[in-house]
Amino acid sequence: MANYTVNIVDSFMITGFDHLQNQKLLGFLILITYMLIFRASTTSLLILLGNGINLCIISTDRHLHKPMYILICNLAVVDIMYSSTCSTTMISVLLAEIKTVSYYSCISRMFFYHLGDFTECMALTLMAIDRLIAIRLPLRYHSIVTNTRTFLFIFLTWLITITLMGVLTSIVDNFPYCQPVIRYVFCDYPSMIRAACVNPEPYFFLPAMINLWWFCGQFPFIMCTYAVLAYSVTKLSNNASRKQMINTCLSHLIVLFSYYAPKMVSGLLTRIGVVLTLTERNAILIISSLIPPLINPTVYCTRTKEIRKRLADVFVHKKVAPNHLKVLS
Repeated sequence: MANYTVNIVDSFMITGFDHLQNQKLLGFLILITYMLIFRASTTSLLILLGNGINLCIISTDRHLHKPMYILICNLAVVDIMYSSTCSTTMISVLLAEIKTVSYYSCISRMFFYHLGDFTECMALTLMAIDRLIAIRLPLRYHSIVTNTRTFLFIFLTWLITITLMGVLTSIVDNFPYCQPVIRYVFCDYPSMIRAACVNPEPYFFLPAMINLWWFCGQFPFIMCTYAVLAYSVTKLSNNASRKQMINTCLSHLIVLFSYYAPKMVSGLLTRIGVVLTLTERNAILIISSLIPPLINPTVYCTRTKEIRKRLADVFVHKKVAPNHLKVLS
């Protein structure tokens, strides 16, 4: 068994970018991407929930208070949390040249990063189920998928992911650490496991089981739902309805593959024996962390008619009144 020298660690140094020459350029690219993510996701939230002094008026408008838009709103919250925890670390390292992260800050960032990662996977599953019920059981949709049930399932997904992350965080927090160095680009579970004075392999069993559930459970299930939806769309006789369903499903598939594709590429290359360098692993990690939160609000804001209309109202500063007030006026 290897001998380790255990040190008392109160901070970590992020060294994943040390070998890069154009650190400032990469930092600016990440900063611009993060600003786009935050602006787009925040805009989605403002569109769905209302903004500023019009919040009280818009909150009485039930037009966008539907399960699908509640799910999109949930996804926007997840995107902001998911991207913020990793982007802020990378921006501070690359642009501010602050490479040191305190011990508990690193653990908390790890917690929220993986919480966002797990919750996004669950959110995509809920959205697939919602679309399946909407197309297969349109007459019963509003009785089956209510706002209350939607909030309940969102709460359950957060509860499950918080519990999982509580277990992983407790594992990491109880480790002795040999050296205060994170060889990756931000604090996440694998980087902290590899910084600890332990054999890392046994501690990857639980994440491996979670990944197995994602790729062999949830992902095939989501793909099956869209296969059923595709079959249902071919049976529609109305061209307008068919086009609307195709646009809806296409939006969901773009979001789905933007999330799963980088993870599947990384997992597949590892399984077939391709040894990735640290730079390649960090590149895949950055792409998988920033691209989905950037694509999600963009897709839903541009491909969803109701959100496009509300977005236009926001930008041209129109006052949006509830439907019942429009009738009275």
